[in-house]
Amino acid sequence: MPEIIYSGPDGRLEGRMNVVENKRSPVAIILHPLPQFGGNMNNPIIFNLYHTFIKKGFSVLRFNFRGVGKSQGEFDQGVGELSDAAASLDWIQSQVSDSKGCWVAGYSFGAWIAMQLLMRRPEIEGFISISPPANMYDFNFLAPCPSSGIILHGEEDKVVPKDDILRLVEKLQTQRNINIDYKNIAGANHFFENKTEKLINEVSKYLDSRLIGPDF
Repeated sequence: MPEIIYSGPDGRLEGRMNVVENKRSPVAIILHPLPQFGGNMNNPIIFNLYHTFIKKGFSVLRFNFRGVGKSQGEFDQGVGELSDAAASLDWIQSQVSDSKGCWVAGYSFGAWIAMQLLMRRPEIEGFISISPPANMYDFNFLAPCPSSGIILHGEEDKVVPKDDILRLVEKLQTQRNINIDYKNIAGANHFFENKTEKLINEVSKYLDSRLIGPDF
């Protein structure tokens, strides 16, 4: 996919985008893990999420947060990265002006940013949250969570313990008017080494369950 450069809140942002031509499509943005530990838009999970959404008929954008790759700026502890995500959603929506749906997906740090974006953007109707770092960041802002989605987690994750994920899932599942699915991937660690295919298959099945309509 060709490189794109667009304006963010703290300078240029670098991304890759696939736009569905000659057809109204839903849009999605994909948010990568923590930059301090090498997270970027070419992370294998981010790359596979991107192509999964493309296969489901979405126009999709993945991008580098500020200070990563060719994106300008410096790491901002999540505050600026949330602004980057909002600007990126604005960008893809401007390219698909008649989009008929909006999703966000994130992995680890990106999942925390993605779920904050839910609270800012009422048009987001679904989310994919992979290994949200519930032991490292406060998720109490999801009160209530405005959209249905799925949380996926590795059974052998030593970075984000299962108990912290389950507390987050159980809290969200008590809320009304949304449905929160949860999938525990057997044998998978935080990085889904040798389990990425199984992870992506679960994402694909979930999207199929949600995308019911004549255009899909």
